[in-house]
Amino acid sequence: MEKFSAFRDPGTGMQPFLLPVAPSDDGPFATLLLPVRGTVLILRTFMIFAIFLLYCGLRYGLSTLLAPIPPLRHSLSRLATRLMARLALYISGFMWIQEEIVTKKRGKLRDMPWRPRAGDIIVSNWSSWVDVLWMVYRFDPIFVMPVLEEPKLSAVNPDSSPISYRPGRSRGSGVPSPSSLQTTTSRSAVKGFRQMSLFSMIWATGRTPDRLSFNSISQLKELRQSAERPVVVFPECTTSNGRGLLRFVDVFEGARVPTKQFEVFIMCIRYDPPTPQRPSPSHPIESPSLNPLPHLFTLLSSLSPQPMSIRMLPPSESPSSDLFLASEVGVDPTVDSLSEVCAILMARIGKMKRVRLGWEDKVAFLDLYWRRRK
Repeated sequence: MEKFSAFRDPGTGMQPFLLPVAPSDDGPFATLLLPVRGTVLILRTFMIFAIFLLYCGLRYGLSTLLAPIPPLRHSLSRLATRLMARLALYISGFMWIQEEIVTKKRGKLRDMPWRPRAGDIIVSNWSSWVDVLWMVYRFDPIFVMPVLEEPKLSAVNPDSSPISYRPGRSRGSGVPSPSSLQTTTSRSAVKGFRQMSLFSMIWATGRTPDRLSFNSISQLKELRQSAERPVVVFPECTTSNGRGLLRFVDVFEGARVPTKQFEVFIMCIRYDPPTPQRPSPSHPIESPSLNPLPHLFTLLSSLSPQPMSIRMLPPSESPSSDLFLASEVGVDPTVDSLSEVCAILMARIGKMKRVRLGWEDKVAFLDLYWRRRK
């Protein structure tokens, strides 16, 4: 959209914060399918609600009864969580999810183990609440979110701002002057991390870190050492539309490459572009109310299966491997070399372009977006 062109990445031309929109289909066939879509939506909604009730019963009711037997309680709780997550994905249209291990040297390898253990770090991009459900089903991990300093907003300077981009007419086009927009040019420092529950992560989809409330703050090292499951970190700190990788936050500040303190597993999640029959699973902007239920209803009304691709880096090529050489990826010494290496490798295996916009820029984008929606 031209009215949001100030938030277009100048290097790639991408707008990573806007929801991908499918071509319109106003034909008679689409009109005839409306009652069918409505019926499918109602049936699937009841099924999702039943799964939620069943999950609460197994997760909390049965766990309470088995409190005297902690090992059995933990095992059944994790099994119920993973099972309910897969059922929810299936009903939402993700009937078959492609998983592949991709090496940067010899193409695809499917026989290499990818088994994160307790305390290992899983690094991934983030574009939807669907990502969270898949990770729960696949690894039953612990989610952590960085607690960041408040972004410093300043007026865009058309001559120096990295996101000032003004195609087309400068007058009479309805595009706000860059000097009237608010953006950020400095990166926010990480103050700590907070462990997030499954529903907290789903609720946080589409939001920026400054919109989240954190009561307690811990360091990543403390959370990792006390974890009984793998730990998931989203270095983008907010969802994009999945077309490119947002600028990573320095979530591993001080870590050396190759890192010896923990194992790092890098993956990339991709979705196909939307079609008139299949909406986009990406959720870059939070829903006005009951986030992300309106987006869930949109997926539930779809009559086509949703393709989902998971591309994972082999552990032997991870920055925690003894064979890893930072010089092979061409990373320069920075405050957080590990995050930079993860971004480079994730872009390679996912065949995605990196953009220079980060979550701080999304704060300014959402400010403009919601002001225009009023």
